[in-house]
Amino acid sequence: MPLLPDHLVIRVHNLKQTIADFTELGFTVQRGGTHADGSTHNALIGFDDGSYIELIAFLKEAREHRWWDAGQRVGEGFVDFALLPESVVHSVEAAYARGLYYEGPIPGGRVRPDGTRLEWQIGRPSTRDLPFLCGDLTPRFLRVAEGEVRKHRNGTTGLATINVAVADLDKSIDRYRILLGDVAVHRSTLVGQAVQLATLPLRATTVTLLSPVNGAGATALADQLRTQLATRGEGVIGAALRVTDAVQTRALPLEVTHGAQLELVHA
Repeated sequence: MPLLPDHLVIRVHNLKQTIADFTELGFTVQRGGTHADGSTHNALIGFDDGSYIELIAFLKEAREHRWWDAGQRVGEGFVDFALLPESVVHSVEAAYARGLYYEGPIPGGRVRPDGTRLEWQIGRPSTRDLPFLCGDLTPRFLRVAEGEVRKHRNGTTGLATINVAVADLDKSIDRYRILLGDVAVHRSTLVGQAVQLATLPLRATTVTLLSPVNGAGATALADQLRTQLATRGEGVIGAALRVTDAVQTRALPLEVTHGAQLELVHA
C-alpha cells in the first residue's frame, strides 16, 4: 500500500480556546486526549477522506520534544505533517535500503477522554522537509473517529494541498522520490514571484514543495518562504482544505486558526 496523507499538526498555546475558535469557523472538533508521555494533549478535526488536522498543546516543559518551542519564540502554527504507512517498520526499512534515513519505529500513544488507550508507531525523518510516518497498532478508527464527527458546517471534506517550504528544491525532490517511490513530480517556476516549486500527488492530496530562488528579487511569497526558513526551518507553511459547497476560495483568518495558513477551496 502506498503512503497516504494522514494528518497536519498545528501547535497552539491554549487547546480549549483553539477548539472554540475552530468550532466557530464551522469545524466539528473532537477532544483527543493526553499523549502517553504526559507532555501534550490534543484535539482532532477529521475529514471524509480519512485525513485530519491535529491541534496540539503542551501541558508541561518538554525540551526534548520535536515540536517544543522554548519560550514560545516562534509561536503557534503548523509544525509538521504525517503520512500513513501500512507498516512503519517496513516503510523505515525500505527507505533505508534506498538511502533515506528514518528513525524508528518509535512507540507512541494517548488516552482518549473516554479512557480508551491508543497505540501507534512513528517513523521520524532526519530532515524537516519530509513528513513523519504514523502507523496504528490499535484500530485506526479509535484514533480517527468515523461517522458524523467528520461532517462540518463549512462543508470541508479533506486535504486538497499541503504546502511545504524547503531550502533546496532539488535535494527535497530526491528525498521525496526515495520515500514515495514511483511518484510523478512536476516542476515549475512561479512567474514574477521568485519562487520555484514541485508538486507531488498523493491520491486526492497534492504536496507542493516551494523554495525561494537564490539571488532573485523580493516578492511577498519569496519573502514569506525566506522568513519561514529562517525562523521555523523547513516544513509546512500552508494548506488548502477541500469543500463541497460552491464557494470561492477563501483564506481563514490567522488570528482564529492560531497562525496556521488555511484556505477553503471548492472540490
